[in-house]
Amino acid sequence: MRKLINPYSNLEGYNCFGCSPNNQLGLQMEFYEDGDYVVSDWMPKKHLAGYGNILHGGIQSTILDEIASWVVSVKVKTVGVTATLNVKYKNTVFTDKGKLTIRAKLVDQNRKFAVIHAELLNSGGTVCSEAEIKYFIFPLEVAKRKFHYPGVEAFFEK
Repeated sequence: MRKLINPYSNLEGYNCFGCSPNNQLGLQMEFYEDGDYVVSDWMPKKHLAGYGNILHGGIQSTILDEIASWVVSVKVKTVGVTATLNVKYKNTVFTDKGKLTIRAKLVDQNRKFAVIHAELLNSGGTVCSEAEIKYFIFPLEVAKRKFHYPGVEAFFEK
């Protein structure tokens, strides 16, 4: 498993809710590459609950979408925007029962779209929610010019 570097963290104005280490209100997710997967271990914050100590469904969707974007950056080697996000909530996710594991992998790709399967697992390894996320992907030249994509090499230590 290799730790992924967030190459955007020093970019002026960068404040991503999902992965910016500087967004104190955000999720501050960190990522690893593990074979075909991008993985994140994440400790839920109590203020992200919906009812009681249950992680809000919208936050679960955000987490699944965020890891999918990292799959696009690292596995597809470009950037994209979410076209569709289909989430299935299978088991309750608690904010006070330990770290969650989120993992995602590329399942299909063509010239315009990438399809990613993502899962959120509780500390016991049970899949609590999963999503199929379709990303509209940009050509590399557009990703670099309009979205500051630094190239896949920037996500790994040298």
